[in-house]
Amino acid sequence: MSTARTTTSTRRDFIKFAALGGSLVVAAPLAGLPRRARGDEADGAIGFFIRIDADNSVVIGYPNPEMGQGVATSLPMLVAEELDADWSRVTATQMPLAISRNDDGSLRWTHVGQGAGGSTSISGHWQALRQAGAVARKLLLQAAANRWDVPEAELTTSDSRVRHAASGRSAAYGDLAADAGRQTPPEGEVPLKPRQDFRIIGTPQPHKDLEKIVTGQPLYGIDAEMDGMLHAVIARCPYFDGEVKTLDDSAARAVDGVRDIVKIDRPPLGEPYTVLAAGVAVVADSLWAALKGREALKIEWDRGPHADESSAGLERHCAELLQGAGQIVRDDGDLSSAMDGAAETFEATYWVPYVSHATLEPQVCVAHVYDGGCRILGPIQMPAAAQRMANQLTGIDRLSIDVQMTRLGGGFGRRLTVDYVAEAVLVSQAVGAPVKVQWTREDDLKHDRYRPGGLHQLKAGLDDDGALVAWTQRLASPSKYYRRPNMTDDRLWQAELYPDDFPAQLVPNFRLEYFPAQSGAPRDSWRAPAHTANAFVIQSFLDEIATARGEDPLAFRLRLLGESRDMDYGNHGGPTFNPGRLAHVLSLATEKAGWGTPLPQGHGRGLACHFTFGGYAAHVVEAAVDGDGALRVLNVVTAVDIGIVVNPNHVRAQMEGGVCDGLSTALDQEITIRDGRVEQENFDTYRMMRINGSPAAIETHIVGSDAEPKGMGEIGIPPLAPALVNAIFAATGKRIRRLPIGDQLRA
Repeated sequence: MSTARTTTSTRRDFIKFAALGGSLVVAAPLAGLPRRARGDEADGAIGFFIRIDADNSVVIGYPNPEMGQGVATSLPMLVAEELDADWSRVTATQMPLAISRNDDGSLRWTHVGQGAGGSTSISGHWQALRQAGAVARKLLLQAAANRWDVPEAELTTSDSRVRHAASGRSAAYGDLAADAGRQTPPEGEVPLKPRQDFRIIGTPQPHKDLEKIVTGQPLYGIDAEMDGMLHAVIARCPYFDGEVKTLDDSAARAVDGVRDIVKIDRPPLGEPYTVLAAGVAVVADSLWAALKGREALKIEWDRGPHADESSAGLERHCAELLQGAGQIVRDDGDLSSAMDGAAETFEATYWVPYVSHATLEPQVCVAHVYDGGCRILGPIQMPAAAQRMANQLTGIDRLSIDVQMTRLGGGFGRRLTVDYVAEAVLVSQAVGAPVKVQWTREDDLKHDRYRPGGLHQLKAGLDDDGALVAWTQRLASPSKYYRRPNMTDDRLWQAELYPDDFPAQLVPNFRLEYFPAQSGAPRDSWRAPAHTANAFVIQSFLDEIATARGEDPLAFRLRLLGESRDMDYGNHGGPTFNPGRLAHVLSLATEKAGWGTPLPQGHGRGLACHFTFGGYAAHVVEAAVDGDGALRVLNVVTAVDIGIVVNPNHVRAQMEGGVCDGLSTALDQEITIRDGRVEQENFDTYRMMRINGSPAAIETHIVGSDAEPKGMGEIGIPPLAPALVNAIFAATGKRIRRLPIGDQLRA
């Protein structure tokens, strides 16, 4: 188990190298800030980026959690590229959380930031991890130059070997590792390769964990174990902010294998969540015993302050809010005058529901709180948040809280928050032993942090030449910033409307207006947060305008986007947005999809595009609707521009996953509320798309770019729903303004 320690930084510690048992261990800083390697971990635990062993194998630690986005392969590719490593000999390993304390008592990342969210893993580490590889290569070159008494400039590297062409000598990295560990660290940053010299970056690579995944080897949080571990499940209050009113646990305690019963209190009303719900934990020798014990509990619930909440009531509440005046969060030009003077105006209202993350792996965490320390093991998107939570609940110093991440069986924003970690910490603290708290599918759907629903009201005005001169979007929704620490009501809109998003700056008279709605449902980030809702309403509305005017939806968008130029973009994914790049992916996708070519009766094509977290994507969906209203999605053609691509395999995989996930959500998924509780309990009532509902083909076209890389994880979902409903209109003439589509086509 790791021991906590205070670190200080000197020039010598800027990058620390250690020769350990014939191995070269290298850690590199982030953005030039002083950092320190955990070079004392010679037992194989990875607290650094690179280890080169005497047998010429290379172990590269990846700092960010792996949840299917491919960082267990793509981040090591950044290091291996600059190292000139033999990729076939590279093993990738998850790094534990590494936090250090400065002399002033403040905490910092030991190496680099270690969260996974907002599609930033590649872009955030693009420089730092390549620098780590370049530094390791530099040390190996110095070691070879000294050994052979030749100028370093005469040496080259490839496939984990240093070569001297003039003498014909070469040495494997493993042979040089010990000498390299004794070299003086280079001053400043080491020059990085130009793009034209890349040998690994940009090449399709299979996932490093592929064999383990397909052979079922333990990888996920659900597989995690600690010595002496007990198992727990929790009966959580089904009502938002409800409490335990009465509890009879006698029958549960009588179940064979049940060790203890632990009552968990919900956080005070209105305060930030620790756990999501009050509950009663059954702790047992096995998961089966814990489940049987939970079944035997007799609990009467206090239904809390939201006992009358319903989905229908929430929608009425949003509609009533839109009758008044909201908070104007962007106001360009003179909207009222522009609307009054417009030659044509268009209006539409759209409803987007609550949806669940529905990760394939339900929430799970193992925690061990012991005297003076705590160990946490599980599928965690934000390990530092888990450490902070454990510190808040136990008072244990953060550097005595060891957080290790397993592979996540789905994240999608659900595991950005750590309520399930809090539960495991509280139960372990209560029973004084390691405890694995396991959620069931029913637990997961009834106690999620849902994507906020909301009612969007849009209006647009065009002049005599068909130019879009006025635009307003008015949104009433329960903000995901509900119960955030130090959150004021005048900032709730920031999670739901992005003021620089398309078509901002392209319409001279532009207004965004927000109305905070009240709801007791926990809510937070879900797959590209507000982009999923806003792309649906904006891209659907643009189609409505174009088709009502008799204009091709592609031509209308291209006319609005205009030429390539950089525009200021202050939201996540900035600092600039280039409408020309968005137009390019739209043109590429429509060209490859045969936009404008004839289709059979009952078939239609729909398009949509969106700028998400720095990347540009467009979809063209071809759908068919028969006379009974049965919908088939035949194919989806996509185009994406995310700058330099590290692993094309991951881009295609994430785009295909985004398409299927977006389609599944648009077709059937909705969390509904009745009497202050969620109605859905499993996949029979929260329907996931079946295999026979997926498109027959998903065709992804990747735009080559010299721009620095941006994220890919969330870009595939936002344009899917609008492209689908636009295809449905093209096939049937029926507009879909509510999600999910459900049986609306059969009405």
